[in-house]
Amino acid sequence: MDLEVRHLRVLCAIADAGSLHGAARALGTSQPALTTQLRRIENTLGGRLFSRERTGCVPTPLGRGVVGRARPLLASLSALVTETRAAAARREGGARLRIGSTASRAIPGWLRRLRERLPGTETQLQVAVSATALLRGVAEGELDVAFVHEVEGCPLRVPPGLDVRTLVEREPQFVCLAADHPAAHHPVVDLADLAADQWMVDPSVDGEWEGLRRVLSTAGLNPRILHGDYLTAAGLVATGEVVTLCQPTSRPRPDMAVRPLRGDPLGVRLLLAVRGGAYGGDLAGVGADLESAYWEAASHSPPYRSWLTERGRP
Repeated sequence: MDLEVRHLRVLCAIADAGSLHGAARALGTSQPALTTQLRRIENTLGGRLFSRERTGCVPTPLGRGVVGRARPLLASLSALVTETRAAAARREGGARLRIGSTASRAIPGWLRRLRERLPGTETQLQVAVSATALLRGVAEGELDVAFVHEVEGCPLRVPPGLDVRTLVEREPQFVCLAADHPAAHHPVVDLADLAADQWMVDPSVDGEWEGLRRVLSTAGLNPRILHGDYLTAAGLVATGEVVTLCQPTSRPRPDMAVRPLRGDPLGVRLLLAVRGGAYGGDLAGVGADLESAYWEAASHSPPYRSWLTERGRP
Protein backbone atom coordinates (compact mmCIF):
# COMPACT_ATOMS: atom_id res chain seq x y z
CA MET A 1 0.00 0.00 0.00
CA ASP A 2 1.34 3.44 -0.95
CA LEU A 3 0.81 6.23 1.56
CA GLU A 4 -1.80 8.72 0.28
CA VAL A 5 -3.20 12.06 1.41
CA ARG A 6 -6.32 10.35 2.80
CA HIS A 7 -4.09 8.26 5.05
CA LEU A 8 -2.49 11.40 6.46
CA ARG A 9 -5.95 12.78 7.18
CA VAL A 10 -6.79 9.58 9.06
CA LEU A 11 -3.70 9.89 11.26
CA CYS A 12 -4.38 13.54 12.05
CA ALA A 13 -8.03 12.79 12.83
CA ILE A 14 -7.04 10.07 15.31
CA ALA A 15 -4.50 12.39 16.95
CA ASP A 16 -7.09 15.18 17.21
CA ALA A 17 -9.90 12.99 18.54
CA GLY A 18 -7.71 11.02 20.92
CA SER A 19 -9.70 7.87 20.18
CA LEU A 20 -10.61 5.63 17.26
CA HIS A 21 -14.30 6.04 18.06
CA GLY A 22 -14.17 9.83 17.93
CA ALA A 23 -12.02 9.83 14.79
CA ALA A 24 -14.39 7.42 13.06
CA ARG A 25 -17.35 9.71 13.80
CA ALA A 26 -15.43 12.74 12.54
CA LEU A 27 -14.42 10.93 9.34
CA GLY A 28 -17.85 9.44 8.71
CA THR A 29 -16.73 5.82 8.89
CA SER A 30 -17.02 2.89 11.30
CA GLN A 31 -14.55 2.17 14.07
CA PRO A 32 -13.71 -1.35 12.78
CA ALA A 33 -12.98 0.05 9.30
CA LEU A 34 -10.79 2.77 10.77
CA THR A 35 -8.94 0.24 12.94
CA THR A 36 -8.20 -1.87 9.86
CA GLN A 37 -7.03 1.18 7.93
CA LEU A 38 -4.72 2.27 10.76
CA ARG A 39 -3.22 -1.20 10.93
CA ARG A 40 -2.46 -1.08 7.19
CA ILE A 41 -0.88 2.37 7.50
CA GLU A 42 1.29 1.19 10.38
CA ASN A 43 2.33 -1.88 8.37
CA THR A 44 3.28 0.38 5.46
CA LEU A 45 5.38 2.67 7.66
CA GLY A 46 6.90 -0.19 9.61
CA GLY A 47 5.96 0.76 13.16
CA ARG A 48 3.17 1.54 15.61
CA LEU A 49 1.88 5.08 15.37
CA PHE A 50 -0.59 5.00 18.27
CA SER A 51 -0.70 3.10 21.51
CA ARG A 52 -4.16 1.92 22.58
CA GLU A 53 -4.64 2.87 26.21
CA ARG A 54 -7.61 2.91 28.56
CA THR A 55 -8.14 6.62 27.94
CA GLY A 56 -7.92 6.33 24.14
CA CYS A 57 -5.25 6.48 21.45
CA VAL A 58 -1.97 8.20 22.25
CA PRO A 59 0.62 8.87 19.50
CA THR A 60 3.88 6.98 19.90
CA PRO A 61 7.12 8.92 19.30
CA LEU A 62 7.00 7.66 15.70
CA GLY A 63 3.37 8.71 15.44
CA ARG A 64 4.07 12.20 16.75
CA GLY A 65 6.74 12.63 14.11
CA VAL A 66 4.48 11.46 11.28
CA VAL A 67 1.52 13.57 12.40
CA GLY A 68 3.76 16.61 12.88
CA ARG A 69 5.01 16.35 9.31
CA ALA A 70 1.56 15.50 7.92
CA ARG A 71 -0.19 18.61 9.23
CA PRO A 72 1.71 21.23 7.19
CA LEU A 73 1.42 19.03 4.09
CA LEU A 74 -2.36 18.83 4.49
CA ALA A 75 -2.61 22.56 5.23
CA SER A 76 -0.64 23.40 2.06
CA LEU A 77 -2.77 21.09 -0.05
CA SER A 78 -5.99 22.52 1.39
CA ALA A 79 -4.81 26.07 0.74
CA LEU A 80 -4.05 25.13 -2.87
CA VAL A 81 -7.52 23.63 -3.33
CA THR A 82 -9.24 26.56 -1.63
CA GLU A 83 -7.43 29.19 -3.68
CA THR A 84 -8.08 27.30 -6.92
CA ARG A 85 -11.77 26.89 -6.17
CA ALA A 86 -12.09 30.55 -5.22
CA ALA A 87 -10.44 31.58 -8.47
CA ALA A 88 -12.76 29.30 -10.44
CA ALA A 89 -15.81 30.69 -8.63
CA ARG A 90 -14.76 34.25 -9.41
CA ARG A 91 -14.40 33.39 -13.09
CA GLU A 92 -17.83 31.77 -13.13
CA GLY A 93 -19.39 34.68 -11.26
CA GLY A 94 -20.75 32.43 -8.50
CA ALA A 95 -20.65 32.89 -4.74
CA ARG A 96 -20.59 30.17 -2.12
CA LEU A 97 -20.58 30.09 1.66
CA ARG A 98 -19.58 26.79 3.32
CA ILE A 99 -20.81 26.58 6.90
CA GLY A 100 -19.98 23.99 9.52
CA SER A 101 -21.89 23.69 12.79
CA THR A 102 -22.45 21.49 15.76
CA ALA A 103 -26.15 20.86 16.42
CA SER A 104 -28.07 24.02 17.29
CA ARG A 105 -31.64 25.25 17.06
CA ALA A 106 -30.27 28.55 15.78
CA ILE A 107 -29.37 26.98 12.42
CA PRO A 108 -32.76 27.36 10.64
CA GLY A 109 -33.03 31.04 11.54
CA TRP A 110 -29.39 31.58 10.61
CA LEU A 111 -29.83 30.10 7.14
CA ARG A 112 -33.01 32.10 6.61
CA ARG A 113 -31.24 35.34 7.42
CA LEU A 114 -28.30 34.46 5.18
CA ARG A 115 -30.60 33.79 2.22
CA GLU A 116 -32.24 37.18 2.74
CA ARG A 117 -28.99 39.09 3.12
CA LEU A 118 -26.90 37.25 0.53
CA PRO A 119 -29.22 36.57 -2.41
CA GLY A 120 -27.53 34.56 -5.11
CA THR A 121 -25.05 32.98 -2.68
CA GLU A 122 -25.05 29.20 -2.53
CA THR A 123 -25.04 28.21 1.15
CA GLN A 124 -23.72 24.77 2.03
CA LEU A 125 -24.18 23.34 5.54
CA GLN A 126 -22.26 20.57 7.28
CA VAL A 127 -23.48 19.54 10.74
CA ALA A 128 -21.11 17.38 12.79
CA VAL A 129 -20.83 16.18 16.38
CA SER A 130 -17.13 17.05 16.59
CA ALA A 131 -16.28 20.72 17.06
CA THR A 132 -12.62 19.84 16.63
CA ALA A 133 -13.29 18.35 13.19
CA LEU A 134 -15.21 21.46 12.11
CA LEU A 135 -12.43 23.79 13.26
CA ARG A 136 -9.96 21.65 11.35
CA GLY A 137 -12.21 21.94 8.29
CA VAL A 138 -11.97 25.74 8.45
CA ALA A 139 -8.20 25.64 8.94
CA GLU A 140 -7.78 23.30 5.96
CA GLY A 141 -10.00 25.37 3.66
CA GLU A 142 -12.88 22.92 3.48
CA LEU A 143 -15.22 25.31 5.34
CA ASP A 144 -15.50 29.11 5.39
CA VAL A 145 -16.94 29.41 8.88
CA ALA A 146 -17.74 27.12 11.80
CA PHE A 147 -20.21 27.58 14.67
CA VAL A 148 -19.17 25.33 17.56
CA HIS A 149 -19.59 24.93 21.30
CA GLU A 150 -16.84 24.41 23.86
CA VAL A 151 -17.78 22.53 27.03
CA GLU A 152 -16.70 24.25 30.23
CA GLY A 153 -13.44 22.81 31.51
CA CYS A 154 -12.74 20.98 28.23
CA PRO A 155 -11.00 23.49 25.91
CA LEU A 156 -11.10 22.73 22.21
CA ARG A 157 -7.98 22.14 20.15
CA VAL A 158 -8.00 25.23 17.92
CA PRO A 159 -5.73 24.85 14.88
CA PRO A 160 -3.26 27.68 14.28
CA GLY A 161 -4.34 30.41 11.87
CA LEU A 162 -7.97 30.64 12.99
CA ASP A 163 -9.77 33.74 14.22
CA VAL A 164 -12.27 32.65 16.90
CA ARG A 165 -14.97 34.98 18.22
CA THR A 166 -17.25 34.36 21.20
CA LEU A 167 -20.97 34.47 20.44
CA VAL A 168 -22.20 33.54 23.95
CA GLU A 169 -19.70 33.48 26.82
CA ARG A 170 -21.62 30.93 28.89
CA GLU A 171 -24.75 29.07 27.84
CA PRO A 172 -26.16 26.98 30.72
CA GLN A 173 -26.91 23.35 30.02
CA PHE A 174 -30.39 22.21 31.01
CA VAL A 175 -31.72 18.72 31.70
CA CYS A 176 -34.29 16.86 29.61
CA LEU A 177 -36.55 14.37 31.40
CA ALA A 178 -39.89 12.64 30.95
CA ALA A 179 -42.90 14.91 31.47
CA ASP A 180 -44.21 12.61 34.24
CA HIS A 181 -40.87 12.47 36.09
CA PRO A 182 -41.37 13.72 39.70
CA ALA A 183 -38.62 16.32 39.24
CA ALA A 184 -40.41 17.75 36.20
CA HIS A 185 -43.01 19.27 38.51
CA HIS A 186 -40.42 21.78 39.74
CA PRO A 187 -39.25 24.82 37.73
CA VAL A 188 -35.63 24.07 38.66
CA VAL A 189 -34.19 20.57 39.12
CA ASP A 190 -31.67 19.50 41.75
CA LEU A 191 -29.11 16.95 40.59
CA ALA A 192 -29.84 14.98 43.75
CA ASP A 193 -33.40 14.43 42.49
CA LEU A 194 -31.94 12.56 39.50
CA ALA A 195 -29.57 10.32 41.47
CA ALA A 196 -31.62 7.19 40.77
CA ASP A 197 -31.93 7.88 37.04
CA GLN A 198 -29.87 6.51 34.20
CA TRP A 199 -28.12 9.27 32.24
CA MET A 200 -27.44 9.19 28.51
CA VAL A 201 -24.53 11.03 26.88
CA ASP A 202 -22.90 11.02 23.44
CA PRO A 203 -19.15 10.52 24.09
CA SER A 204 -18.28 11.52 20.51
CA VAL A 205 -19.33 15.13 21.23
CA ASP A 206 -16.13 16.90 22.24
CA GLY A 207 -16.02 17.41 26.01
CA GLU A 208 -19.59 16.26 26.63
CA TRP A 209 -18.87 13.10 28.63
CA GLU A 210 -15.99 14.70 30.50
CA GLY A 211 -18.15 17.66 31.48
CA LEU A 212 -21.06 15.54 32.68
CA ARG A 213 -18.79 13.19 34.59
CA ARG A 214 -17.19 16.15 36.40
CA VAL A 215 -20.57 17.65 37.32
CA LEU A 216 -21.94 14.35 38.63
CA SER A 217 -18.78 13.63 40.60
CA THR A 218 -18.82 17.09 42.18
CA ALA A 219 -22.42 16.45 43.26
CA GLY A 220 -21.38 13.14 44.79
CA LEU A 221 -23.39 11.11 42.29
CA ASN A 222 -22.41 7.93 40.48
CA PRO A 223 -25.46 7.07 38.34
CA ARG A 224 -25.74 4.53 35.55
CA ILE A 225 -24.51 5.93 32.23
CA LEU A 226 -25.70 4.94 28.76
CA HIS A 227 -23.64 6.06 25.78
CA GLY A 228 -25.46 6.90 22.56
CA ASP A 229 -26.52 9.65 20.18
CA TYR A 230 -28.98 12.35 21.18
CA LEU A 231 -31.56 11.45 18.52
CA THR A 232 -31.95 8.08 20.24
CA ALA A 233 -31.84 9.80 23.62
CA ALA A 234 -34.96 11.84 22.88
CA GLY A 235 -37.07 8.71 22.50
CA LEU A 236 -35.63 7.16 25.65
CA VAL A 237 -36.18 10.34 27.65
CA ALA A 238 -39.84 10.47 26.63
CA THR A 239 -40.43 6.93 27.93
CA GLY A 240 -38.59 7.60 31.18
CA GLU A 241 -35.63 5.31 30.43
CA VAL A 242 -33.00 8.05 30.74
CA VAL A 243 -32.41 11.71 31.51
CA THR A 244 -29.90 13.76 29.57
CA LEU A 245 -28.29 17.15 29.33
CA CYS A 246 -29.72 19.41 26.62
CA GLN A 247 -29.31 22.85 25.14
CA PRO A 248 -31.47 25.49 26.84
CA THR A 249 -32.99 26.38 23.47
CA SER A 250 -34.64 22.93 23.46
CA ARG A 251 -38.41 23.14 23.43
CA PRO A 252 -40.55 21.04 25.78
CA ARG A 253 -42.91 18.46 24.30
CA PRO A 254 -46.07 16.93 25.76
CA ASP A 255 -44.05 13.85 26.74
CA MET A 256 -40.80 15.63 27.63
CA ALA A 257 -39.82 18.43 30.03
CA VAL A 258 -36.84 20.78 29.81
CA ARG A 259 -35.61 22.27 33.07
CA PRO A 260 -32.60 24.29 34.31
CA LEU A 261 -30.34 22.65 36.87
CA ARG A 262 -29.99 24.35 40.22
CA GLY A 263 -26.78 26.35 40.34
CA ASP A 264 -26.17 25.96 36.60
CA PRO A 265 -23.31 23.48 37.19
CA LEU A 266 -22.33 23.10 33.54
CA GLY A 267 -22.09 25.60 30.72
CA VAL A 268 -20.70 25.85 27.20
CA ARG A 269 -19.14 28.69 25.27
CA LEU A 270 -20.53 29.31 21.78
CA LEU A 271 -17.87 30.22 19.23
CA LEU A 272 -17.66 31.32 15.61
CA ALA A 273 -14.41 30.57 13.76
CA VAL A 274 -12.99 31.67 10.41
CA ARG A 275 -9.50 31.69 8.95
CA GLY A 276 -7.27 34.44 10.29
CA GLY A 277 -7.96 37.85 8.77
CA ALA A 278 -11.17 36.74 7.07
CA TYR A 279 -13.60 38.64 9.32
CA GLY A 280 -15.16 41.70 7.80
CA GLY A 281 -17.47 42.24 4.85
CA ASP A 282 -19.93 39.40 4.34
CA LEU A 283 -18.44 37.30 7.14
CA ALA A 284 -19.06 40.05 9.67
CA GLY A 285 -22.72 39.92 8.63
CA VAL A 286 -22.68 36.13 8.94
CA GLY A 287 -21.78 36.48 12.62
CA ALA A 288 -24.47 39.10 13.21
CA ASP A 289 -27.06 36.88 11.53
CA LEU A 290 -26.07 33.96 13.72
CA GLU A 291 -26.31 35.99 16.92
CA SER A 292 -29.76 37.23 15.95
CA ALA A 293 -30.88 33.68 15.09
CA TYR A 294 -29.60 32.34 18.40
CA TRP A 295 -31.56 34.81 20.51
CA GLU A 296 -34.63 34.17 18.38
CA ALA A 297 -34.31 30.45 19.19
CA ALA A 298 -33.84 31.34 22.87
CA SER A 299 -37.05 33.38 22.90
CA HIS A 300 -39.01 30.37 21.58
CA SER A 301 -37.97 28.18 24.52
CA PRO A 302 -40.14 29.02 27.58
CA PRO A 303 -37.69 27.52 30.14
CA TYR A 304 -34.73 29.42 28.70
CA ARG A 305 -36.75 32.62 28.31
CA SER A 306 -37.70 32.43 32.00
CA TRP A 307 -34.09 31.71 32.98
CA LEU A 308 -32.87 34.76 31.06
CA THR A 309 -35.61 37.01 32.42
CA GLU A 310 -34.81 36.05 36.02
CA ARG A 311 -31.22 37.13 35.44
CA GLY A 312 -32.13 40.39 33.74
CA ARG A 313 -30.73 39.29 30.41
CA PRO A 314 -32.40 40.13 27.08
